[in-house]
Parts: sequence; C-alpha cells; structure tokens
Amino acid sequence: MNDPTLPLEGLSPVNGKAIVARFDGGSLSSDSGLIALAEVEKRLRVAATLAACIDDPRRPDMISHRLDEMIGFRMCMIAAGYEDANDASRLRTDPVFKMAGGRLPCDEDLASQSTICRLENLPDRRMLLTMGHAMIDLYCRSFRAVPSQIVLDIDDTFDAVHGEQQLRLFNAHHDEYGFQPIVVFDDEGRFVAAVLRPAKRPRGREIRAHLRRLVRSIRRHWPHTRILIRGDSHYCAPEVLDWCRANGIAFIFGVATTSTLRKRVATVEASTTLRFERAKTKTKVRRFKEFHDGAASWSRTERIIARVEVGPQGCDTRFIVTNLPGGRARTLYARVYCRRGMAENHIKSWKTHLAADRTSCSKATANQFRLFLHAGAYWLMWGLRAAMPKRAALRLAQFDTLRVRLIKIAARVVEMKTRICLHLPTSCPDHAILRIVLSRIPRLAT
Repeated sequence: MNDPTLPLEGLSPVNGKAIVARFDGGSLSSDSGLIALAEVEKRLRVAATLAACIDDPRRPDMISHRLDEMIGFRMCMIAAGYEDANDASRLRTDPVFKMAGGRLPCDEDLASQSTICRLENLPDRRMLLTMGHAMIDLYCRSFRAVPSQIVLDIDDTFDAVHGEQQLRLFNAHHDEYGFQPIVVFDDEGRFVAAVLRPAKRPRGREIRAHLRRLVRSIRRHWPHTRILIRGDSHYCAPEVLDWCRANGIAFIFGVATTSTLRKRVATVEASTTLRFERAKTKTKVRRFKEFHDGAASWSRTERIIARVEVGPQGCDTRFIVTNLPGGRARTLYARVYCRRGMAENHIKSWKTHLAADRTSCSKATANQFRLFLHAGAYWLMWGLRAAMPKRAALRLAQFDTLRVRLIKIAARVVEMKTRICLHLPTSCPDHAILRIVLSRIPRLAT
C-alpha cells in the first residue's frame, strides 16, 4: 500500500471520466515559496551566524553536509511547517529544499534525520552562550541605521514536556511538567533572545543577570542608543529597578495591586464609579492618576500610574511603574505600556506557528539549541513579512498565513544545462505579491 506508483482509491469520477492519481510526478515540490526564504537567508545570514558558534568535531575530508547547510535546512523545514526532524528523511530529496540550501536538484541529498539529531546534540553550554550573543548581533545587523531608541519586551512562556528532559519542572498553575523560557522581542517584532529555564516564575536576580548580558551585547554595537525595557509585574523586582536606574536604562513595568496602592486611588475609583452610573450610554469610563510610591522592598519611591476603569463588569484598576520623564499618564499607559501586548502575538508566532515549544530532547543543551533554530526560522519569516509593501494586506499577516499563501506553492522543477526552471501554477492567486516581495528582499539590512 506504500507503493507511490499505485493509484489513489476512493476518488469519484468527474463528468463520467475516472480520476487516476499517483505519486509519480517526478521532480515536483509543494514548497516552492522556499526560494523567497532562501533569499531572506542570504541577506540575514542566520544559518552562518549560528554555525560559526559551533566547534565542528568532524574530519574536514569526511564532511558531506556543512553545519550552516544543515542549520539552514532545519530552519526551512520549521518555516514550511515541518517541525519534526523526522520529516528530514522525506524532504532531503525535495528539489526546492536542495536549492534553498545551495545545491542543485540533481546533487547529493540533504542531511538525514539521524544527522540532524546529532547536530541538535552537538553544541555545549559554551557554544550556546556564544550563540546567544550572536543572535543579538544578528538583531543589531537587521537595522539599516543605528536607532536612537529601541523598545525591548521581556516575557516568559510555558512549554509543556512529556518525558525526562533535563531542567523540566512541575508547574502547579499549568498542572504539567515543562519549561518556562524567557524571551525578548523588540517593538517591531524582531527576535532578540531566548533562554531555556525551569517552569517557575523568574526571580529578580535571574532577570537582572539576563538583562545585564543582553544590554552589554547591544551596547557593543550601539553605545549611545536609548533602551526602554517593558514587562509585566513578574519583572518588577527591586533588583531589576535598581539595575536599570544604575545603568541608564528606561523601564515601564506592571505593578501587582496591593492594599496600599488601592488606598491611593480609592477616591478616584469612587468618583469614576459614580460617573459611570450617571452616564446614559453605559460605556466604560477610564481615568488615570499619577503619584510617587514604592513597595517596602524597593530602595526608593518610583513614579506610579494608576488606570481606573469602570464598566458593566465593575471596577478594574491597574498600576504601572516607570522612570520615563514627562509624558501624560494616559499616554504612557495606553500608547507605551499597553503596546507590550504585541509581545504576546510575537510569542504566539514563534510557538504556535513555528512550534518553538517542541523542546522534546532529553538534554537541556539540545533544547536550548532548538530554541535558537526556531528563532532562526522566525527571522526568515519576519524578513519575508518585512519585505512586504507597507500598505499590503500581508504586511500584518501571521506566519501561518504567509506559509499558506507564499510558501505552500506547488512547482515542477526542470534542471537544464545553464539554468533551473520552476514551473509555478498559472492560477496562483498571490503571484503578484510574490514578485514584489522578491524584488524588495535585497533591501533588507545585513
């Protein structure tokens, strides 16, 4: 039944004509849009960046697959929706995957699943630390000019695991074993950093150490760029606040609600509730209050902004803390802090659309490397989307939409003496935007 030459069964005839379908089309590919991702990779050099951090123990005269070639193959697999390394056994002969890796369709096959597995287990802690710095270098290279200011969103996410993986920990909130990596994106969706860690809430010292390494790496490229750190209340630790102030880093964090803070806004809550009750439209009423206060564990008082919102569901009060000078309370909350919510969308793109939670290796180092591989796939998809015209609908599309529209395109590959022809479907609905994107990819920063 696994013979590809046997026709598929169960197909109904059309207008009296029988349908005969076989997997015998020859040099075809269902992922011809990878040629666009290959162009993004040539500009960003993600695979080469990661490969340069790994010490290759193999004999040079015995190597069939370079490290950057294997990493590029794995990233293209993830971007195309093949998150399982087992898929390499079937995709290694795909002509478009070969072309994306710099090989001709008639050349030797790409790396097998076993070779990919050995690659994932190759980096040690020292190599991974170097790789983390290299990912930040990649982030800085993605700008065409030195920015005057960058906004970094820090957050953590839960990855469930179902084996005996190193560093796994039971999380009572999720009622599962797993990891809780810390991830950082900027406000434009660029990937910055990811650190594998046990599934527990990060402490202040841990967050401070992570931010210290991150900022030092960025400062090597941009010593004068202003940096703003955003995060929820998990990251509003006294160690973090003190470190940010001592190192000239702007911050805006959520603050957990306390009885002391509620007392500071009791009058505003009462007047806002009264205003809502008197309103005829019964739409939500939102007001803001600014004051200086601090928790007992803080070394000093800080600027705190309270947002009081009353609606049909009752009163909802939130607090943020910032060291940003000036600015209206409403503006800082609504236009600066609330945009932190975009980080949730970036994490969703990384986890859900690119399967970054596929941390199923037994070794912690291998799972950390997987985070970087999936981050590399994120960069390829981000570069593809960034090449879209600003007014194009796909400019704001999610990665799974880009995959369906621009990557999952069937093609017949014909290799001739001096050129390779890709025969794409005449009825492809997105041929125009694909043509535009390919013309704009060379504009990506390197």
